[in-house]
Amino acid sequence: MVLLRSIITVSSFTFLSRIFGFIRDMLVAAYLGAGPIADACFIAFKMPNFFRRLFAEGAFNAAFVPLFSAKLTDEGKSSALHFAGAVMSIMTTFLIIFVIIFQIAMPWLMYIFAPGFADNPEKFGLAIDLTRVTFPYLLFISLVSLLGGVLNSLGRFAAVAATPIILNLILIGALLLATPYLPSAGHAFVWGVFLAGVVEFLWLVYACHREGFALYLKKPRLSPEVRRLLKLMVPGAIGAGVLQINQLVDVVIASLLSTGAISFLYYADRVHQLPLGVVGVAIGTALLPILSQQIRAGDDKSALYSMNRAIEVALLLTLPAAAALLVIGEPIVSILFERGAFDAAATLATTQALMAYSAGLPAYVFIKVLAPGFFARQDTKTPVKIAIVCVVLNLGLNLILMQIFAHVGIAMATAISAWVNAAFLFSFLRKRGQFQTDARLRNKACRIFLATLGMAGVLGVLHAAFQGFYDVGQVTRIGFLALLVLAGFVVYSILILLFRAAAINDFKSLLRRQETD
Repeated sequence: MVLLRSIITVSSFTFLSRIFGFIRDMLVAAYLGAGPIADACFIAFKMPNFFRRLFAEGAFNAAFVPLFSAKLTDEGKSSALHFAGAVMSIMTTFLIIFVIIFQIAMPWLMYIFAPGFADNPEKFGLAIDLTRVTFPYLLFISLVSLLGGVLNSLGRFAAVAATPIILNLILIGALLLATPYLPSAGHAFVWGVFLAGVVEFLWLVYACHREGFALYLKKPRLSPEVRRLLKLMVPGAIGAGVLQINQLVDVVIASLLSTGAISFLYYADRVHQLPLGVVGVAIGTALLPILSQQIRAGDDKSALYSMNRAIEVALLLTLPAAAALLVIGEPIVSILFERGAFDAAATLATTQALMAYSAGLPAYVFIKVLAPGFFARQDTKTPVKIAIVCVVLNLGLNLILMQIFAHVGIAMATAISAWVNAAFLFSFLRKRGQFQTDARLRNKACRIFLATLGMAGVLGVLHAAFQGFYDVGQVTRIGFLALLVLAGFVVYSILILLFRAAAINDFKSLLRRQETD
């Protein structure tokens, strides 16, 4: 298994998914705008996704992948398959009960997740109805995470990385085809979410079967191995999901602000999720099984090398993305979303939130890179302690900054807490002797930073020069934005080579079987 090759596989499919995601969000903005239906719809979308990212993608993968990898390495395919099947049975039983309870309790839970909606009975009731449609998505997408963990441990990343594409394609189809037959575009959207969960699950069932890992439901039994998994998951639910917890806090507090605040944060988050998903999630997904196997084999030197190279790739791709979003965020938001019910005021409000989120983008990616250093060693307690501090910090900053900057203050608080989280993760790994930056990473980091500054300066000048041409028509606006993006890419690539921050030989060596320096 080769780190960069795995990252490229996941990133490629993630990038394609984000493209379809932008098309989806362009339709959402045009159909729903940033009004009360949009706010209710985004709450309905965020609730099951919050629990998915917290328990399934975060805690579950952090605990399951190292245990499954150990089974696969030490005891073989049959034992690993038995373990995965036992986990699937327990997970399915728990999730069915969990979803039923939430469906019944939804009116009361909405006071927790969106307390600000209570002042508007129509909006409050709509949020309850839409969330009841989307919440069963949690069952299917959590099982998708289990099947994805199996495939990732086998070094099969493509099928898993392609699943979000299914979600986006179905949502696009639902908005275009089902809206005329339902009460609103919001209803079409949430039914699309439900259908997508079913289809994604069936897709990975087929992918596992193709790899000879067909999983079947058995009678649920809390075996010692399953108990070990659950024990690791409890702290991991917070440790791996700190970003999701902070985003939930953002939504709860944003519901207390004026109508549109939740929508502005949603659209801004969707834009900044492109580099986060393509870089951060891809690196974290590819790194965890690699680290788990290296640490299991006692090869600490290779594990250290893998983490250094992962951070190097993260810096190379994340810093210019964050700088670009800070400099040309407004035309990006305007061209993506400003049409139909989404007006110029919504563009400005969304851009301001995007800039705040972007300031924390490198930190979000560092968390994705550093967290596997704990999870691969089956340590989920340390990240949870760090997470608790960061959640409290985020809540305090939210309450303070929202008074001054409204919804932008919420995004600022999230970015600040992310930097604190990343700093703590790095500090603990270094103190334990489990991670230290090598000379190559320190050298490359300085050069990447200089190249990013140069690119940002050029983008700023070009953006100012193009300012008068953004209002001459949609096609022309897209053309000028494409020129800006292309110019930024070309300038950054040239500066990277001039400063010797990266070379073609670096990527060639990473694509081959790694050999530590």
